[in-house]
Amino acid sequence: MSDYFQIGTIVNTHGLQGELRVMPSTDDPGRFELLDAVEIFWDSDKVKYTFEGARLHKTLIILKLKEVKDRTAAEKLVGGVIKVPRSEAIPLEDNEYYQKDLLDMAVVTDTGEELGQIVQIIETGANDVYVVRPSNAEESKIKDLLIPAIKDCILSVSVQDKLMTVRLMEGLREL
Repeated sequence: MSDYFQIGTIVNTHGLQGELRVMPSTDDPGRFELLDAVEIFWDSDKVKYTFEGARLHKTLIILKLKEVKDRTAAEKLVGGVIKVPRSEAIPLEDNEYYQKDLLDMAVVTDTGEELGQIVQIIETGANDVYVVRPSNAEESKIKDLLIPAIKDCILSVSVQDKLMTVRLMEGLREL
């Protein structure tokens, strides 16, 4: 199967005309308006639908698909996950990365010390924080390392090599 990005989950129906309430899982909910089609996934099944329209409603997206004409048809889609192929993902600026590409990435210091892998990304107001789990964490009871995604710490990222090089600021190991 091709490489996909999840952009939302269908959480309910909206009205009687087959509209869907979608909880967005993208940083840019406006990206729904750029779609020509969506693919909805359930476990290993997927179905492609023609995009007809989208609008913001509080924290949700109200999505209209051409093939979904009424509430009964819309109810069958609740719980589905909306994904787009990587080729339709929003382009990145310099030094921006898809979170999906950073997860499980190996992290080493500028001196060559292997720190572990990124297991989680915490979004804060100012900057993301990468949770790095040492490869021997369970054996040695070493706790996860929290590395802020700032220029002073992140020296280089190679998505192709799945490798991030960092400079540990003083005190980061003690957090």
